[in-house]
Amino acid sequence: MDVFLKGGEIATRNLTPGINVYGEELISEDVEYRLWNPRRSKLAAAILNGLENLDIKNNDKVLYLGASTGTTVSHISDIAYDGKIYAVEFSPVTAKKLTRLSRQRPNIYPILGDATKPKEYMNLVEKVDVLYCDVAQPTQSELFMKNMDIFAKEDALGMITLKARSIDVIQKPKKIFKQEEKKMIEKGFKIIEKIKLEPYEKDHMAFVVEKNF
Repeated sequence: MDVFLKGGEIATRNLTPGINVYGEELISEDVEYRLWNPRRSKLAAAILNGLENLDIKNNDKVLYLGASTGTTVSHISDIAYDGKIYAVEFSPVTAKKLTRLSRQRPNIYPILGDATKPKEYMNLVEKVDVLYCDVAQPTQSELFMKNMDIFAKEDALGMITLKARSIDVIQKPKKIFKQEEKKMIEKGFKIIEKIKLEPYEKDHMAFVVEKNF
């Protein structure tokens, strides 16, 4: 994955030189880089905490669930510069901002949709190499697995950033993560890697998985 270390911070090569997305600093050397803020992006937090097994290549097709305004999506757009990023967002207001971003970055394909109902956007998304899920709701692992079943290529990897407090505000996060991991294993997924996201995100854990076909 084309992520670079710049002055102790991580960065991606800017697909749109001279233009930043969320106020991030631009660094110009032989090419231009965008610093990647781990407090604004759970994928950046996972990378800084030692993520090893999620490799997004330059021509990969990526399905992103919970795209929001496109902070993390934009960095994936830098990395998969010859690929496609299908960015699903539920909020119409937020999706408008995502659509504006896609005008600057033609490899982003915004989709106004509900990630719990993947069949509604089946005609818009092809099989993907990577599926990334950042949806804060009680059924986040279920919708992640449902989308993996439909859209993942046989050798695809999936990554979900689980927010414990969105699943249950009473149980301890450690117990919740174990329960969600068990659900995924029982549904035929192999856990490749687990990464806590502290200190950048409290009560979050990222799981990298593959589907056993």
